[in-house]
Amino acid sequence: MPHFHIEYSANLEDVVDMGALCEAVRATAAGIDTFPLAGIRVRAIRVDHFAIADGDAKHGFVDLSVRLREGRTLDVKQDAIARIFEAMKDFLAPAMATRSIALSAEMRDIDAALSPKCGTIRDHLTAAD
Repeated sequence: MPHFHIEYSANLEDVVDMGALCEAVRATAAGIDTFPLAGIRVRAIRVDHFAIADGDAKHGFVDLSVRLREGRTLDVKQDAIARIFEAMKDFLAPAMATRSIALSAEMRDIDAALSPKCGTIRDHLTAAD
């Protein structure tokens, strides 16, 4: 863990390079000690149907949901979400300077007893990773 889920309004498809945003989030997360490299997952989902504020189609949104295994202190989680959110703000700054975009983020714990995991990613990481 952690899993980073980005939802974004379809009207930002041609404005924001979502693949590059995913990479910016991944790279930032990889630099945060509390996140095991092999557990980092970043994905972006386009939302085709949405309504924002006054209903004007010009408004868009990017929302980050971070799920991670329980057990980290509040201070560690606050630092991590602040660093990830700042990276997203920096990445989106050019688009936000010219477009109506709401940016939000939320981090929440996952109960390990209710979240089984299995995978081979650690077996395939190179030493440089």
